[in-house]
Amino acid sequence: MTITKEKKQSLISDFKREDQDTGSPEVQIAILTTRINALTEHMRSNKKDFSTRRGLLAMVSRRRSLLDYLKRIEPQRYLDIIKRLGIRK
Repeated sequence: MTITKEKKQSLISDFKREDQDTGSPEVQIAILTTRINALTEHMRSNKKDFSTRRGLLAMVSRRRSLLDYLKRIEPQRYLDIIKRLGIRK
């Protein structure tokens, strides 16, 4: 369910805005999207795992909040990130 350190570092390097950037909304959204995709696959085979479902819904809600924030402060960055990650609007 968790992502490896190497995968997380590659996501940070792909989505960072500056050299020392690790916490921008784009990086956080990319990491959450990777975790959400992994948990979605887990939920397909374990339909009755309700504690994982609860965590998955919390992650989706957190990602939605970050996306709403990004859309509010800079709409072009919002459009770029949803296109790069393949997230529906």
